[in-house]
Amino acid sequence: MGTRQLGEEARDQSGPLTVRAFFGLPLPERHREALGPFLAECQRVGPDFRWTPAENLHLTIRFLGHVELLLAEGIADRVAAAQPARFEVQLGETGAFKRGKMARVLWLGLRTGATEISALAATVEAECARAGLEAEKRGFHAHLTLARARPREGAVSPSLPEPPELEPWRADELILYRSRLGRGGSVYEPMRRLRLG
Repeated sequence: MGTRQLGEEARDQSGPLTVRAFFGLPLPERHREALGPFLAECQRVGPDFRWTPAENLHLTIRFLGHVELLLAEGIADRVAAAQPARFEVQLGETGAFKRGKMARVLWLGLRTGATEISALAATVEAECARAGLEAEKRGFHAHLTLARARPREGAVSPSLPEPPELEPWRADELILYRSRLGRGGSVYEPMRRLRLG
C-alpha cells in the first residue's frame, strides 16, 4: 500500500511535502473520558459500525484532504488573521446521516454553539476557496462523529444508550490536524493551534 493511501506525508520525487489534514475543535479531556464508557456500550450494541476511539473525538470544521503542507499552513495563517471569536459549546442528542433507511454516520449534535461553529466553518471555508481548494458540496452541519457504517451502503441504526450529560465548555482553540491512516486506525496529530479570541 502506498504512502499516500496510508495518509502519511508524501513527497513526490520533484514535488512538495503533502499531508492529509483537517481543521477541528478538540473536546476537553474530561469530556473524552466521560464518553469512553458510552462509546464502549455503543460498540457492543452496534457492531456494524466502526466507532471512534475516545482519544480521536473532535468537531470537524473542514476536511482538507491530501494537500501541500505549505498550502494548509497558509490557510491556517489567514484563518488566524481573521481572529474568529471563542464561543460556548454543549453536546446534544444522537443523530444519523442516512441514505434511505440505512445510516452511514452516527453522531452527537450540539445543544449550544451551532450558530457560532457554523460561522467559524464559513471563515475556514472562505480561506480554503481562496487557496484554490474545491468548495464543499454539502452544507456544514455541526456534529461530533461517533461512528461510520462498515458496509458501504450503510447499516441499520442500533438503539443507542443515552449519552452522558456533559457540561458546556468554552471553545477557544481551532486545530489544524494531520491525519495518519494505518492498520490500527487513524491517528490525529496537531500541526497548528489557533487561538480563538
